[in-house]
Amino acid sequence: MKIRTRYAPSPTGRMHVGNLRSALYEFLIAKHEGGDFMLRIEDTDQERFVEGATEIIYNTLQETGLVHDEGPDKDGGYGPYVQSERMKTGIYMKYAKELVDKGEAYYCFCDKERLASLKTEVVEGKEITIYDKHCLSLSKEEIERNLAEGKPFVIRQNNPNTGTTTFHDELYGDITVENAELDDMILIKTDGYPTYNFANVVDDHTMNITHVVRGNEYLSSSPKYQRLYDAFGWESPVYVHLPLITDENHKKLSKRSGHSSFEDLLEQGFVTEAVVNYIALLGWSPEDNREFFTLEELIKEFDYHRINKSPSVFDIVKLRWMNGEYIKNMEFSKFYEKALPELKKAITKDLNLEKIATMVKTRIEVFPDIPALVDFFETLPEYDPEMYVHKKMKTTKESSLQVLQDLLPILEEQEDYSNDALYSVLSRYVEENGVKNGYVMWPVRTAVSGKQMTPAGATEIMEILGKEETLVRIKKGIQLLQNA
Repeated sequence: MKIRTRYAPSPTGRMHVGNLRSALYEFLIAKHEGGDFMLRIEDTDQERFVEGATEIIYNTLQETGLVHDEGPDKDGGYGPYVQSERMKTGIYMKYAKELVDKGEAYYCFCDKERLASLKTEVVEGKEITIYDKHCLSLSKEEIERNLAEGKPFVIRQNNPNTGTTTFHDELYGDITVENAELDDMILIKTDGYPTYNFANVVDDHTMNITHVVRGNEYLSSSPKYQRLYDAFGWESPVYVHLPLITDENHKKLSKRSGHSSFEDLLEQGFVTEAVVNYIALLGWSPEDNREFFTLEELIKEFDYHRINKSPSVFDIVKLRWMNGEYIKNMEFSKFYEKALPELKKAITKDLNLEKIATMVKTRIEVFPDIPALVDFFETLPEYDPEMYVHKKMKTTKESSLQVLQDLLPILEEQEDYSNDALYSVLSRYVEENGVKNGYVMWPVRTAVSGKQMTPAGATEIMEILGKEETLVRIKKGIQLLQNA
């Protein structure tokens, strides 16, 4: 049987890292075996619907290269691919009534007051109401009368109170639960919309989905899904429940982290390819433990049996490092296009921004690192004369003052301010005075940059600044050292 996976997001806002990982793994599982990857929009929860969120889903899949074979915009014969549109076909009510006829579901007419009086239990930190099957005992005549009168109702799953239910997960193996723990979950709500849980099962079956990949928070609901498959007499799909993604404090990755969504990461200067590569490793590892993959390489290597069960820590420091490696290997034209807005934030003067971009390409991890690295080209910052002291270079404030004073008239006479010409001038001074390069380059670089760390050496900086600005800064350095 051809593998068919689906990414079935709800349009409720930005795409969470966990949702992107689900989409990525579903895509890789399908493509690794030459199968189909489908997009289905689950918009039955109208209260959580966010305007524009559907476009975010499409844009993210396109940006990351997770091209779907079927979806609302690509009919593969299993449409509609939007749940609200599927609902209009009557598919969910049809299957719910089939379960009612089989005794596997029932109408419930309980009002809010009665439901509020039922006992509650705390399950996985959440307080839930346990329904007492009150309406299961209604006669056929009572049900028909209530329906004829237009009395509001839901349709509930009829789970047994005795025995056990077992389902198989590819990572966790066979999982068995006591049926007494299963509440009679709602299948059809009072507004006629199916619940997320019910629509999922109906859609996955009718769309021939072979592998269902989702977060392990759905493990506790899976017995109810399994009972639905069994009640219909349908073959259940292959379940793959993914490990939780946590922050550095081992708490569930939330919006408060500042980097919980794909859009957050792009806005923070991360490269799409690096994000996809990193997210692929949040729960999965290849046999050879390599770290860098293109999407094509992931398709070839991905084996879902190597997904871990333990939670995966989203390490922003590791992602920054990986992103920096991607930037280093990026074609310069693409890099410059992405770097230019950040360069312009820091530099308004008419300087050679392309050359400055070359300086920072191997020194940043994300693009917003750029302004802090290059802002000294715009304005010489205030700096402490102690910066001229460097034990390794054997420089002191006194020696630095001497070097700058000696070089000032030479640099005033120098017309060619290209990097090579300036390096020759300073090298000649080094040779004539019998000192090491750092003894001269350190004070000059300090004077022209006002920073301890710069993306380039003294003469490269001087070339960008030009003669006039270089001399102004050398003179300021002399004055600062004289007053120290």
